[in-house]
Amino acid sequence: MKILVIRFSSIGDIVLTTPIVRCLKEQLADAQVHYVTKASFRSVVLPNPYIDKCFYLDDNWNELLSDLKKEEYDYVIDLHKNIRTLKVKRALKSKSLTFNKLNFKKWIYVNFKKNLLPDKSIVERYFAAVRPLGIKNDGKGLDYFLPKKAEVTNKDIPMSHWAGYVACVIGGSYSTKKYPIEKWKEFCELSPYPVILLGGPDDKTAGQEIATVDNVKVYNACGKFTLDESACLVKFSKVVVSNDTGLMHIAAAYKKPLISLWGNTTPEMGMFPYFGYNNLNTTIAKESVIIENLNLSCRPCSKIGYNKCPKGHFNCMKLIDNQQIINNINNFWKASQP
Repeated sequence: MKILVIRFSSIGDIVLTTPIVRCLKEQLADAQVHYVTKASFRSVVLPNPYIDKCFYLDDNWNELLSDLKKEEYDYVIDLHKNIRTLKVKRALKSKSLTFNKLNFKKWIYVNFKKNLLPDKSIVERYFAAVRPLGIKNDGKGLDYFLPKKAEVTNKDIPMSHWAGYVACVIGGSYSTKKYPIEKWKEFCELSPYPVILLGGPDDKTAGQEIATVDNVKVYNACGKFTLDESACLVKFSKVVVSNDTGLMHIAAAYKKPLISLWGNTTPEMGMFPYFGYNNLNTTIAKESVIIENLNLSCRPCSKIGYNKCPKGHFNCMKLIDNQQIINNINNFWKASQP
């Protein structure tokens, strides 16, 4: 059987499809599993040993469709479900399976604050999509594979962080999903442990400002490392504190003690850290803590995010108590000691 899995973007969403890829490969005898995504996410899928062949979407749609048609797939599994994936399915004319995006229920939740969404990760909805193939969740959680060239060693970070550090993911796709700079500075002042700030080149300036709190305790790694190298720093951290972004899901793939910070979006949308067996209300405390402001009538104001708070106050993140984060870090750090 030859199967094509589609998920064009983004980092975290692709990582959330990895249990499906693994279970397809392991539970279907002699199955070939192919994957198509955007070219910019090549590094996320290429090292995955459960994927037999990767295809990448760039500016040449016709070439991509031509290459995919040659494969003569038995099934196309659409884990993105948009106009572009519909175009792929129509071109290939293979049997297709897809998941329920629950967009109407999300619209109700955002606009009327009435939550009709299931208490499940989006991963469980992915598994519902492949149930006709007899695929079952193996409970092993997410995967993220690193090539050897991405390995980071002690020589790549300050000596002050060799004995352990808190990895703080300050980046994010939208401003309303990012913990504010002033809040990060306050957090770093309170932290009794060394901190490494993680993010892309666009987060470098913010990282520099946060690091002014203490240039020894706080190391700004934003823009200095590739995605895979940043993932490696997450892997070797003692605890991860993260916005709702791709590295948060990579941290869950590595089963790291994880504190996730939520702004205008909410984990009820199904994108909370997934460890293979947890739904939202039974997230295992020893592995994951979700921190959000539950006292605002305006949350969630979007299913994705905005460049600025529509109300102008951004209290969903500004009113988060940093001491609560520190207390959870202390618990995780102590539990990690031999």
